[in-house]
Amino acid sequence: MREFSRPKVVVSRCLEFDHCRYNGDMISSHIVAKLKKYVDFLPVCAEVEIGLGVPRNPVRIILDRGENRLVQPSSGKDVTEKIKTFCTCFLDSIGDVDGFILKFRSPSCGLKDVKVYPSVEGKGAVGKTSGYFGGAVLERHPFLAIEDEGRLRNARIKEHFLTKLFTLAAFRKVKSEGNMKDLISFHTENKLLLMAYNQAELRKLGEIAANREGKPFKELASEYEKHLYSALSNAPRYTSIINVLMHAFGHFSDKLSNGEKALFLDWVEKYREGRASLCPAINTIRSWIIRFENSYLMHQTFFEPYPEDLMEVDPIESHLREDLWK
Repeated sequence: MREFSRPKVVVSRCLEFDHCRYNGDMISSHIVAKLKKYVDFLPVCAEVEIGLGVPRNPVRIILDRGENRLVQPSSGKDVTEKIKTFCTCFLDSIGDVDGFILKFRSPSCGLKDVKVYPSVEGKGAVGKTSGYFGGAVLERHPFLAIEDEGRLRNARIKEHFLTKLFTLAAFRKVKSEGNMKDLISFHTENKLLLMAYNQAELRKLGEIAANREGKPFKELASEYEKHLYSALSNAPRYTSIINVLMHAFGHFSDKLSNGEKALFLDWVEKYREGRASLCPAINTIRSWIIRFENSYLMHQTFFEPYPEDLMEVDPIESHLREDLWK
């Protein structure tokens, strides 16, 4: 099993941490609850921090003379400038973090799809936008691992988020505590993962790590970081993942029986066609890594990008779902 750096993550305080929703509720989030074992969380509630209290009358974003404003309809308070000031001060104060998990569609924390109303009294939304804090996060840290708890219910989005989060946390440790040897090790261990994400950026990152110009470590690490952000900006396509599987398969193809090869290739084809998950093909490769003691592949993060405990079977597919035979 890999040893993982602990990511630093800013989280909406109402998600598993405090009863600070406008109505005094706390939101249940399965992924936040599971991550507590592996992540250093920094909980925050922008609405409480600007003095709105708990419980409180809700706020909404309204369109006023062509400009979005954050208003509390019950009192008529316009708290736009307060929340803008808070966002700037808070984001200035937190130092290096690896990601954010924010409340879905909140007028303060929402990352997208937050309703904009025509007036304080208006009932029908006239548009959608980001919440004030969520928008400030996206503007300040566009390349970090950032999601809302609603989207993290989607397995593919969650997988990309966790992969990005733990990769960035590992790099942050290299950048702050490491040296050239650590950077080369990081690049080597992430080659297959980066191959799946973005081959063009993988080549650039390889050139940076080679450091043929003899640049000092800090300058090199900053340059590497920019391209790492770019490489991880979008989830990998299934065709790129298959390419990596075949690349790994090439390490063993001359040592395997025809039956073993056929079984693996069948799992890959089923994955390509959407008839099987990635797990059977990945686990077949992992079994060969152990069997043939391939130290290079053994250390590739592609095969375990985040703690195994966070890898979950969809309950719809699991044998642990409701027993319909009874």
